[in-house]
Amino acid sequence: MDVPLRWRTGVSGRGAADMAIVLACLVLAVLAVKGRWSPLPSAVVAGAGAAGSLAQGWRRHRPRLAAIAGAASYAVSGNPGPLIVGLYAGGAYVPLRRAWLPAAAGWAGLAGWSWIDEGRLSLENAAWTAGAAAVVTAAGGYAATRRALAESWRARAESAEAERRLRDEQARAAERDRIAREMHDVLAHKVSLIALHAGALELAADEGPAPVRDGVALIRVTAREALQELRYVLGALRGDQASPGEPFADLPSLVGAARQAGQRVELDDRAGTLPPAMARVVLRVVQEGLTNVRKHAPDARTTVTVNRGTRGTVTVTVANTAGAEPADLPGAGAGLVGLAERVRLVGGTLHSGPADAGGWRLRAELPWRDHGITGPPPGDVS
Repeated sequence: MDVPLRWRTGVSGRGAADMAIVLACLVLAVLAVKGRWSPLPSAVVAGAGAAGSLAQGWRRHRPRLAAIAGAASYAVSGNPGPLIVGLYAGGAYVPLRRAWLPAAAGWAGLAGWSWIDEGRLSLENAAWTAGAAAVVTAAGGYAATRRALAESWRARAESAEAERRLRDEQARAAERDRIAREMHDVLAHKVSLIALHAGALELAADEGPAPVRDGVALIRVTAREALQELRYVLGALRGDQASPGEPFADLPSLVGAARQAGQRVELDDRAGTLPPAMARVVLRVVQEGLTNVRKHAPDARTTVTVNRGTRGTVTVTVANTAGAEPADLPGAGAGLVGLAERVRLVGGTLHSGPADAGGWRLRAELPWRDHGITGPPPGDVS
């Protein structure tokens, strides 16, 4: 439950309790008139009882007024309801150094009723009325102390929870930074060496056959793009808002690079221009699909299809036919798991499984997303 809702619930609950207390005091006022609890005229008894009862509705904001009105009501009408409620409110809502005033008013009300009822005030009556007023006021003070202590405990618990969350976030940030440093130390050096040697080979192969030159150039370009993507991943791990934008976010270029690497890939893009946030997810789906084909069926024919549905959704499909022996490429089997999490975070769904004739199909359905806002694209009439 959030704080505003909890506050509104508390206010509504207090209002209902105040109304119930006022009604109970009014009922006692009626009984005081009918039962002749005071020797004074019925009109005076009724007026004093009603005034003292209604004053208890403001006991939280005007506790001294409620205590004095309740004491006066009891002295005139003999109605104990407003007196008890007013004394309790005086102890609960009046500062401790001023709590003597409600207690004194309560004693005066109790003593006044004894004087009016018996025509005199004995020492015994004075003693027990003082004790009764002090007990009720002390009960209100005890309740206020307990309430303040509970609020203090709640505040401490909330502060401790906030500190725990902050420590957890700091620990996660430190771990992400450690992973980023480790990835940079291990991978960046190796990939940069690949790019450097590929550039040297490209210069040496200028006079060689065209397939060799093209292959070496592809290795150099791929290594450079791998370094760019590594910098993007490291920036995301570190939470660097100023990290460079994600590179290689061009679907035709991705398919073209796969063709240069020897894959037989056809692209059918019917979705048109996509928002950057959505284009990155589409790119990652196609990239993972082509990587899996390259690992498990390198000679298979692959079709990449991107469609926009009538409800604004975008469907991405990477389907391949059956292939020969899989390529000797390393893999941990976590690519689809990470891709499924990426798709789920944007509100989409991912399915992969066997296709017809021994092939495989990877299919993702994504809601329209532009800068974190989901919904159909403007003017979509497809």
